[in-house]
Amino acid sequence: MVNKNNIQFLQPDEIYCDPLKAGFCILPYPFEGGISFHSGTAKAPQAVLQASSQVELYDEMLDAEPFRAGICTLETPNIPAKTKEMADHIYKSCKTIIEKGKYPIVLGGDHSISPGFFKALCRFHNPIGVIQLDAHADLRDQYEDDPHSHASVMARIREQTEHTLQLGIRSMCIEEADLIKRENLAVETMHELRKNDLNINAALERLPDKVFLTIDVDVFDTGLIQHTGTPEPGGLTWYEALGLLREIFAKKNVVGFDLVELACHPDDWVSPFAVARLLYKIIGLKINSLINRKQLIAWPKKPLKVPVN
Repeated sequence: MVNKNNIQFLQPDEIYCDPLKAGFCILPYPFEGGISFHSGTAKAPQAVLQASSQVELYDEMLDAEPFRAGICTLETPNIPAKTKEMADHIYKSCKTIIEKGKYPIVLGGDHSISPGFFKALCRFHNPIGVIQLDAHADLRDQYEDDPHSHASVMARIREQTEHTLQLGIRSMCIEEADLIKRENLAVETMHELRKNDLNINAALERLPDKVFLTIDVDVFDTGLIQHTGTPEPGGLTWYEALGLLREIFAKKNVVGFDLVELACHPDDWVSPFAVARLLYKIIGLKINSLINRKQLIAWPKKPLKVPVN
């Protein structure tokens, strides 16, 4: 496993980011080779880590301090420039994290990093499904002659599993729409979510117990995430997203997750902080899920190894 980052998520006392004791492991992965519109995702992990120092360690929703489970942020690796080579690189990086018994989190970077991460999870978890929160369907077989583009993420993931659920979608091409209808894919648009047409429990029941969660931050309303690679109006509010995430973690064993597609902008302090707070919320929800599944007895008071199986 690579060395510790010189900036640790939340910047807690050293004992809580010890790579040997920490239950959670964050891999900053500032890859930007799969984008198609605005740039800035390469700077996002660093911006989120810096903003995280302002996040309160106490979570008012969970009445707990999730950081006490231990969160180690790894040094940013040397990433290949091309998407195909990158996919193999992130696979190996995430595989190493999981082999060390750590709960894997990847902080992107653009969305093209997700299939390689998912491939690593598939080595350890079978069957496994995928839940995608995103503005875009990402089902194109290739985009701009690149099958590993961020617009082809779910096409590549569907080559590894048939168990997928896509939430918050509000942008797709006609070919993607035809594919969704033809193969009856579980794709819930933002229009359907706002009409309250989604039975989230029924949708989750169709997935295996173990799932990978991938969150493209363009799923959020632009008032919350102001800068992203391919923005779309009409996204989730903060509490709509937290409501979905609480249901997901209550019903499923989320064995890893990523946060992608933040586009760093020098005048935007809101978006990196929102992503940092979201990351911390999700870690807390995972710990709460482990307690409810009786894999942890209580909220941790000191760093521990978090079981991911």
